[in-house]
Amino acid sequence: MSRPTDFIQANTKLLAVPLVGEIRLHLAEESMPIWQKTEEELGRMNVPPPYWAFAWAGGQALARYLLDNPGLVEGRSVLDLGAGSGLTAIAAMKAGASKVLAADIDPYAAAAVTLNAQSNSVRVGTTTADLLDAPAEAFDLILVGDLFYERELADRVLAFATKARDGGAVVLAGDPRRSYFPRDKFLQLAEYSVPVTRDLEDMEIKHTAVWQLAP
Repeated sequence: MSRPTDFIQANTKLLAVPLVGEIRLHLAEESMPIWQKTEEELGRMNVPPPYWAFAWAGGQALARYLLDNPGLVEGRSVLDLGAGSGLTAIAAMKAGASKVLAADIDPYAAAAVTLNAQSNSVRVGTTTADLLDAPAEAFDLILVGDLFYERELADRVLAFATKARDGGAVVLAGDPRRSYFPRDKFLQLAEYSVPVTRDLEDMEIKHTAVWQLAP
């Protein structure tokens, strides 16, 4: 088995993100081939989808919002929860964050974040610990990109985010109103038309909003 970084570089292309052209990521062009190659690489079936290999709509919208509103980020400590490719973590660093931790339980995501950060000349810390099971650390800003797609995960994310908010953090989410997004808990800040692939979504343009967890 090759190193995660070698696997990522061999099976992705360094591409500009459609809505965030300032950032380039190691991305897969189709979902099934990279998923099958991941299973082959790990030597087992039922591997979770390689979320790190795509720029999801919620992450694109949130990254665009951070770059366009650097005052929200400048000088702050940031947690990118369920970081995937690290798109929003990278955007936060480019917008002036003092430090960013990208958290994702997939070791390949952690490797992708490091590669992508290097490709964009920023430094992002990573962890594969499941922070949803831990007390919310003291971050100024929590970023949640496209994590409300399963009920159990959505409930855990909301509970973690609520504790972080109650501890003084600002919680921002990028989400195209996925099935389990708790709309009544958030205030909408902005909306974008995000180019996506029909291989992942049900349309080529996904209307996606940036939200703040309400007080």
